[in-house]
Amino acid sequence: MDVDFNPDLQLPVPVSPIKFSDPLPEQTEIIPVVFIVNQVFDKIDTTQSIVMADRIAKFVAAKVKQAGKQSYHELQIDCDWTKGTRNRYFKFLEQLKDNRLLKGKTISVTLRLHQVKNIVSSGVPPVEKAILMCYNMGNLRKYGEQNSILDQHEMDIYLKDYLEQYPLPLDVALPIFEWAVVFRNSKYAGISKRIDKSRIEDKKLFKQRGNFILYDLLVDYPEAGLKKGDVVRWEQISPDDLLVTSKFLSRYLAPRDRNLVFYHLDTDLLKHFTNENLQKVIANF
Repeated sequence: MDVDFNPDLQLPVPVSPIKFSDPLPEQTEIIPVVFIVNQVFDKIDTTQSIVMADRIAKFVAAKVKQAGKQSYHELQIDCDWTKGTRNRYFKFLEQLKDNRLLKGKTISVTLRLHQVKNIVSSGVPPVEKAILMCYNMGNLRKYGEQNSILDQHEMDIYLKDYLEQYPLPLDVALPIFEWAVVFRNSKYAGISKRIDKSRIEDKKLFKQRGNFILYDLLVDYPEAGLKKGDVVRWEQISPDDLLVTSKFLSRYLAPRDRNLVFYHLDTDLLKHFTNENLQKVIANF
């Protein structure tokens, strides 16, 4: 689930919680993840933070049972904290660890690239481990030919001289998703969920600019809310991209057993990657 601040109730509340219609397979182990909108920590005090920690622990326990599981070993908190919310967020993590429902469980957090480089201002969360989110690292809203999902140059800047010294054990999340970023008059207009690979390759709809990732819309496309002349930047990840990234990371990460996340495991996305592709990436870790 997500957790956001409800201005009417003046409380943090769950948003879009997962629903399990059937129990998960017995052999499948789960790690519940709770995304907390950063502004929540601008709105609550220490007492409310304790209440939120308790409610999250109870909510997660109920969802795990709904999934057909008796227990779980790790709870992951996803929050893009800032210098301003750092102290309250870290205090919340300590309150979670003290919760009776979470005794003996590992608490982990998500970690962005800038939080590795800017460790002095970002601080180190008071948890057992973190997962490094290696995607959405470029400027999505900037018009141009860059791939905002995965950018090796950005990884060099934020990780090359800093990752080896990071004090927490790290899991890794890598992207395999793709999307259509829309620009109108060279200004960011959003991400279109109506455009997939087959649409972008339809020559009646789009004209590709050379070998680049920009496509000009040739006609109005009302079903997708697009107009003739709009430009779509089609961003995707190739097996070679993943291989280069995994080799780079393996140079700076200490060898250890770690969870490796491919985001996200979708049937259509997995058509672009063979089992061999993914095994080569896994082997680098």
